[in-house]
Amino acid sequence: MTNKIKPQPGIMDIALYVSGESTVAGRKDVLKLSSNENPYGPSDKAKAAFARTAQTLHRYPSTDHAALRAAIAEVRGLDAGRIICGVGSDEVLQFIAQAYAGKGDEVIYTEHGFSMYPILAKAVGAKPVEVAETERVVDVDKILAACGPKTKIVFIANPANPTGTMIPQAEMRRLAEGLPPQTILVLDGAYAEFVEGYDGGAALVEERDNVVMTRTFSKLYGLGGLRIGWGYAPKAIIDVLNRVRQPFNLSETQLATAEAAIRDLEFAEKCRSENARWREWLVLQLRELGVGADLSTANFVLARFASVNEAEACDAHLKTEGIIVRRVAGYKLPKCLRITVGDESACRRVIHAIGQFKGVR
Repeated sequence: MTNKIKPQPGIMDIALYVSGESTVAGRKDVLKLSSNENPYGPSDKAKAAFARTAQTLHRYPSTDHAALRAAIAEVRGLDAGRIICGVGSDEVLQFIAQAYAGKGDEVIYTEHGFSMYPILAKAVGAKPVEVAETERVVDVDKILAACGPKTKIVFIANPANPTGTMIPQAEMRRLAEGLPPQTILVLDGAYAEFVEGYDGGAALVEERDNVVMTRTFSKLYGLGGLRIGWGYAPKAIIDVLNRVRQPFNLSETQLATAEAAIRDLEFAEKCRSENARWREWLVLQLRELGVGADLSTANFVLARFASVNEAEACDAHLKTEGIIVRRVAGYKLPKCLRITVGDESACRRVIHAIGQFKGVR
């Protein structure tokens, strides 16, 4: 009997997402620097809000996320009516692809861009189009040259993962202005909070009708385990996205914890400043060890080795020391390792181990 039950075109072309490792065989003192997690975890206020929700787990959450949207709007100076919340910013990106791309359409992402972008395109039957970067930086001219009548979405992360590089506001504006009229520019701001004074593209969203910004609570706010994100877009696009959003996509636990987290400005600033301090230290130390490293704008550093063999050997050595970093060959960076910026102890431990590998410590 012939099986006629088949998935939609594009779905079987998707390679399953591989997350960062978290264990090392035979080691209990594992230092995980592979997933860009906040080494300080969530704030005490966020943890208290999380605990309080245990009393109301039998209640359905709100469907409009009004309290969390109001808190985001207050803290960020935005219009609450133009905010949408999702299960991580990944779900908001999924809403965009689902609502605005399909069979026969093209979705642009860049050479070292987040691996979910082509997955989202294939999931809706669209064609993912990869555009080259220039020295690990998004190249606006190359993106514009790749655009055409079939281009529906352009995804860029700013700052970018896994490179840690970013393009300035003027370049983002030039990209938005140069896109075809049917194209949406999506600015993935998962790491935007780590850049002092950067709005993640919010001002550009308010200026134009073709730009969407996404953000997450997984990085700076230390809530990766709860999966909470949000997006900011023109009202017309928000109206569309809410039509494909499940009404109860976020629990009361997620909503209350995220609200407490974003209102805890003191804790967020502490995490931001400590990250900046140790990020710079990591870059300088890597360079002193003869390992290339761009100035990062996120909460990780991309360490560039002389060869694929050296990168793989260093990764293997780090594992013997109980340290897990992220190999990024899947992002077309086979000579590189991505290292999360940890606290002081973590940063000193990983640099000491790399120094041992290089034979200088």
